[in-house]
This record gives sequence, structure tokens and C-alpha cells, in this order.
Amino acid sequence: MKELLVVDGANVVGSVPDGWWRDRRGAAERLRDLLVDHAERTGADVVLVVEGAARSVESVPDVRVESAAGSGDNHIVALVKRAEQPVIAVTADRELRCKANTLGATCVGPRTVRP
Repeated sequence: MKELLVVDGANVVGSVPDGWWRDRRGAAERLRDLLVDHAERTGADVVLVVEGAARSVESVPDVRVESAAGSGDNHIVALVKRAEQPVIAVTADRELRCKANTLGATCVGPRTVRP
């Protein structure tokens, strides 16, 4: 069964101090584009969860982008709860990792998807 890779967009973007704060939407789009390569390499279903200024980022082939209406963390927890396949959550957020682990997800850090 294919794995579902759920990416905490804000957390992963914020893990590298590359000026992302000047263009949050652009930073999320660059992450989305990196995730296309990851999806092609691994065969995983990939969901990028965005919030705030990045909400207008659109999905592309191989990466579904979901805009959190409120908290991105809450949206990720909801995705993990309703997943019908093994979930890998990508985040460095300790509280989110704990919640996702409790629900059966495997958690990995941002370096899993960022060079």
C-alpha cells in the first residue's frame, strides 16, 4: 500500500532561514515543487498543508495542496485520523509529532524532503 506523506508546510519552510518570510507563498511553492521530485522518487501520495499567506498555493500533479482554514497542525491531525493508508508526517513541531504518533503516523523531520 502506498504511503501518505503529509507535510507541515509552514514548519518545513521555516526550517531553513533562506528569506522565506519575505515571500511565504513563493516559499511554499518552492517546497511544493521539491515535493514533486520526492513523490516521483518514492511513489508516495503527497499532501502539502499550507496556511496563512500560503493558502493560495495550488496543487500540481503528484502533490495535493490543502489549505488549512485555521491551524495547519489541526488540519494535519485530521488528515492523519482519516487516512486509510500508512502516514508519514513531516514536521519538526514536537507537539504535532506527538499527536501524529499517537494516531499511528510515523514522524520525520524536514530534512527528509529538503536538501
